[in-house]
Amino acid sequence: MSNPDAKDPGQRHKRLADFIRNNQSAIIEEWIDFARTRSPASEGMSKLALKDHIVDILRFIATDLESPQTPAEQVDKSRGMDVGDGLFRKSAAEIHAALRLADGFDIDQMVSEYRALRASVIKQWVAHHRRLESTDLADLTRFNEAIDQAVTESVAHYTKTINNSRNLFLGILGHDLRNPIGAASMAAQWMKRSGTSDPKQAKVVSDLVRTTDRATRILDDLLDLARSSFGTDIPVAKSQTDMASLCHAIADELRSVNEKQTLTVTQEGDPNGLWDPARMGQVLSNLMGNAVQYSDGMRPVSVTISGNDPLTLVVSVHNFGPAIPAESQRAIFQSWMRGQVQDLGDRAHLGLGLYIARLIVEAHGGEIAVTSDEKTGTTFTIQLPRT
Repeated sequence: MSNPDAKDPGQRHKRLADFIRNNQSAIIEEWIDFARTRSPASEGMSKLALKDHIVDILRFIATDLESPQTPAEQVDKSRGMDVGDGLFRKSAAEIHAALRLADGFDIDQMVSEYRALRASVIKQWVAHHRRLESTDLADLTRFNEAIDQAVTESVAHYTKTINNSRNLFLGILGHDLRNPIGAASMAAQWMKRSGTSDPKQAKVVSDLVRTTDRATRILDDLLDLARSSFGTDIPVAKSQTDMASLCHAIADELRSVNEKQTLTVTQEGDPNGLWDPARMGQVLSNLMGNAVQYSDGMRPVSVTISGNDPLTLVVSVHNFGPAIPAESQRAIFQSWMRGQVQDLGDRAHLGLGLYIARLIVEAHGGEIAVTSDEKTGTTFTIQLPRT
């Protein structure tokens, strides 16, 4: 009786690279079956669209398995670093990522395709062999490294494309909206200065002024976000600035639209220093506006300017109201902390204000922080060097 595990002496043990090349059709068919389940992105996609560059990916993996690799190169690859001439970069994996992004696949769906490819190859290869050879462990290790490299390249290209698209969108949006919003704002200001004896018209004009001002602030936040996404610091033009006068001016603006809220501004010491008044006004308007917005409405919102230190000025904005959870305090100055646009009537915003405030304060060489609890309320604190 013949031994089922015995091999034909003339038949060479098939290495994994050869198996992938010779069984490419079966591997791809099983992989396509999985890709079809990645709905809704794959709904309506043709077999060819699902297949796209899987042939090139398999070719890369087979070639990589047969290429020599030093221990140092193996360590670099395991850390996601480029190895050798990097031929796979900007090739199959990146093209695959670009196509999946265009097809509506999210990043989790795209990564799951690589998991399915890994499982398909290993399952079919193990089933093909009744007994594994000593070289098979090395082949499996190299295969997993190649898949991991492909995943790294695809994810990097996917996220880079998403970020570039977002920044381009923000830039175009900001550029195209600035002129019409500016024109509407100037018209609203002109109508307000012209005056009217009709109380209803006066209210409409006042509402229009506030609306265009709010749209301008949102636009400025978008442009600052786009600038920071490109790795560019928020530009500041420093000049001699009286921080107390700036706080009083912003407080007056807020009182005009929040008549029932008490807002106090106190100072001690010297409030002067070299800062960008427009940018710091942007920071203070955001902090004071938030304090009024989230105040309990019964106790005052207080702004304190402490200028006793000859080198540093401290501005604190405090309100009583719902406490900010500890986990949110740790991330509150990050971009998109609050997500999408919030509909708060006259105070609608993008949730970018605190992130932009941090960028502006840091551009001045300063620091911004928050403390919050139910008993003592919420305090945002800015520390700014005077020069």
